[in-house]
Amino acid sequence: MQKYLYIAIGGALGTLVRYWVGSAVATRLGAKFPYGTFVVNITACLVIGFSLELFSKHIGLNPAWQYLVATGFIGAYSTFSTFEWETFANLQTGGIAVAGAYAVSSVVLGLVAVWCGVLLAKFVP
Repeated sequence: MQKYLYIAIGGALGTLVRYWVGSAVATRLGAKFPYGTFVVNITACLVIGFSLELFSKHIGLNPAWQYLVATGFIGAYSTFSTFEWETFANLQTGGIAVAGAYAVSSVVLGLVAVWCGVLLAKFVP
């Protein structure tokens, strides 16, 4: 039962941070390209790569951290379904170039961010 509490706490924090980051980025960079969701997705990839590598490396770490961070926080913070909707909406309105750039850059940079997170975790003793 305790793991569900950690997931719920992480999820609540993830949704709040997602809203804050997404709104702040969109306000600064505009809404022509879905920058807010893009930044949230890329940073989520970085954090999930880092945290899951770190948790697998440190077996003695309390499993509650994985529930709190990877399952709860990142699960709520990441916005892949929003990414898909925004890509679809751009396609529907004729924004084929924006939809293509957004989809390709999100996937490629997301993979790079996961890799960077894994590399960063390797430096943690």
